[in-house]
Amino acid sequence: MENQVTNNNFVAESILKIGSVSEVKGKNIIVKVDKNKNAPHLLYNGRIIKNVSVGSYIKIGKGYNEIIGKIEGEFISEDKNLDNNNYTNHKNIIKRFLNITLVGYIENNVFRQGLKELPLIDNDCYLLNDLEFNCIHSFAKVDDDKIKLGTLLNETNTSIEIGVDKLFASHIGIFGNTGSGKSYTLSKIYHELLTKYKHSNNFKNKTKLILIDFNGEYAVNETKDNIIICKQFKNRFFLSTSKNDGDRFPIPESEIDNLTFWSILLKATDQTQKPFLNSCLTKKTLTKNITTEEGLKNLIYNNIATILTQGSKSLDKDFHIYLLDELLKISNNNNLLFPNIKDIRLRLKSGLKVKYGSQIELDNIDHNTNAVEFLTKLKDIIFSLEVDISKLTTFVKIRLQITLNYFDVITRGYYSKEHIGPLFNRLESKFSEITKVFAVIKEDQIITNDRPFVIINLNDVNVEMKKIVPLVICKYYYEHYKKNNLERENYLNIIVDEAHNILSRNSIRESETWKDYRLETFEEIIKEGRKFGVFLTISSQRPYDISDTIISQLHNYFLHRLINNKDIEAIGRTVSYLDKISFDSLSILPQGGCILAGLSADLPVVIKIDPIPKDNKPHNETIILSSKWK
Repeated sequence: MENQVTNNNFVAESILKIGSVSEVKGKNIIVKVDKNKNAPHLLYNGRIIKNVSVGSYIKIGKGYNEIIGKIEGEFISEDKNLDNNNYTNHKNIIKRFLNITLVGYIENNVFRQGLKELPLIDNDCYLLNDLEFNCIHSFAKVDDDKIKLGTLLNETNTSIEIGVDKLFASHIGIFGNTGSGKSYTLSKIYHELLTKYKHSNNFKNKTKLILIDFNGEYAVNETKDNIIICKQFKNRFFLSTSKNDGDRFPIPESEIDNLTFWSILLKATDQTQKPFLNSCLTKKTLTKNITTEEGLKNLIYNNIATILTQGSKSLDKDFHIYLLDELLKISNNNNLLFPNIKDIRLRLKSGLKVKYGSQIELDNIDHNTNAVEFLTKLKDIIFSLEVDISKLTTFVKIRLQITLNYFDVITRGYYSKEHIGPLFNRLESKFSEITKVFAVIKEDQIITNDRPFVIINLNDVNVEMKKIVPLVICKYYYEHYKKNNLERENYLNIIVDEAHNILSRNSIRESETWKDYRLETFEEIIKEGRKFGVFLTISSQRPYDISDTIISQLHNYFLHRLINNKDIEAIGRTVSYLDKISFDSLSILPQGGCILAGLSADLPVVIKIDPIPKDNKPHNETIILSSKWK
């Protein structure tokens, strides 16, 4: 019996042996292929197995050590010593050689990356048996929690399972041209995660996955929306800047009072506009008086009185009317906060006269000769203003603070219109948009509820707000976890589909300052977020447009077909996990096939993503025109 086992081993070795090492140069070696092993297939144990080919692996035996190498290429050479060799066939003159790159070794039936030692000349080389092949494609330990993503593209019997910890405690990048399958891969990854843990209370209470969906692929406004996971496990927000009845994403009041929030929204410059905004949010005379009817009237009165009595000669003579016009806009946009503001404006417009340069009269009361009576009359008019304080929301309060402070600092000459005027001019349009997409809440209901998955659909949001909304949300959640998750008890994964929309380094629609701030925010998340349990998943069809810093800091990559040379160059420049064969195959990958590379995979492998249940597929399938036209 023992002799039979020994004989079987000898037979196996003789069949699987394909050659021997002929040259060693560091991790790159050359293997001479045996003459009888040049066929494309071999017969082994009653099965047809593939012989050596570019992209496959071989085992090099060095004593009791089993070194694993990957075939990067092959070449032939003629035997120059024809006189001393008696060849019976001309083809025997040709010698076949393989270029091998060493990638690791097998120890105790476990594949390990890296090199412990190098092979020697004449060490025998073998094809991998089934056990060894499965060993190097097993990317998770037996006891690890894992998810199955698919199979090897060219060996569909070999499943690819990834350890949950290695994949999700990392930054993930998914890249590929339109139609290559990247949205499907993103859906598959998070479908498997949510399906595995959806009934775990710890998972639901300690995990938050926030998906920024630019094109409406992952959430549809239908009763039965099970994209990625059943509706009951997710919160969906359909934001819109084109209508008033869209969803509003909840943001805590503390965030709305934040200088960073308004600097992002209004694209404030560092030198002048940020200090001005800061004074709007922190000036005590504003913050104390803005929330009461009497205090608000006092602020308006003081502003108009200062304009009329202390304003510089360079001010427009109707500057006080401009202030009332701004208050009228605020009132009209907020269900008549000031019901009779038009009457007040008309009263001042008709009753106030400017005579002889700086001389002013109100209802025939001259300020120069009777200042007290003039100001008393002015105060009576202003205090006849009706104020519906119930309409004073957080957003309206902030807008009033900015408006009143703007007129005050311009009147007093603290700032010039040239410096802060552009910011103030952006105020009306930005407030109209921001109040359509955000709702102010006292407590963050998104973080505290037990639905782990949040999808924010930006399909009906205009281009400019598509850059601002994700930045505000990501910045807020990152800062929240940075302050409150030092022990890393909770997990946050921000998933950004079509990430080139907000991570582009080549945008010409915005100032350099704003672009730098946007990129620095996400670069900080990707460099420092791991310390606070915050991770980033980005998906894009244009890796070239994305900051190299961001791509290079990713830990795991799913690379679908890329055609554009600049995109391929960007991957080659920033992704260190790819070997030459994997990199060269980027432009010829089939739909649904992708290269998995990174910390979760010991070696880069080409995999075919498994199907997702029909109800869980993303809403982006290519239309079949012929079926519509028949």
